Amino acid sequence: MITKLVYAIENLNVWVGRAFGWCILVLTLSVSYEVFMRYVLNAPTVWAFDMMIQMYGALFLMAGPYALAQDAHVRGDVLYRLFPIRWQARIDFTLYLLFFFPGILALVWFGFEIAGDSWRYKEVSWNSPARIQIYFFKTLIPVAGVLMMLQGVAELIRSWRAMKTGVWMDRIDDVKETEDALMEQQANS
Repeated sequence: MITKLVYAIENLNVWVGRAFGWCILVLTLSVSYEVFMRYVLNAPTVWAFDMMIQMYGALFLMAGPYALAQDAHVRGDVLYRLFPIRWQARIDFTLYLLFFFPGILALVWFGFEIAGDSWRYKEVSWNSPARIQIYFFKTLIPVAGVLMMLQGVAELIRSWRAMKTGVWMDRIDDVKETEDALMEQQANS
């Protein structure tokens, strides 16, 4: 039951990460469009820059839970990787409780306040000549926080199990670094 919960949370965050990964395509197309309009036709757009900022922000907000689900966040593991798995799990468990959850709780709490105010005022960007609406974008702040918190629960469960068994639970395979994929392919052949 607990294993299913961990994998359900990870599947959710992987799905959301893949969905928001399409922001890269939209971002690339909009940058290309703006460059073409500005430098070839000498007719810059008013909206493209603002849209690019929102796509970039959405991508990075929603990539956080995905990266945590894939164990892809940067870790200063100079000594950590030398410890036995049970000690690694104890360290992770403690750090999640002491640092991760208070920070994420603050993100969710204040994110809901910021998003709520933004929706109430139907906030628009004052830095934009197009005065685009930004309350949709600000809604992603607490959403990303909730997804991070859910993934944090999964990481706590993972750490707890590793403390007890001495083995890390497998992660859901998604994408791999090219170097890792080539090394794995070479080892299999």
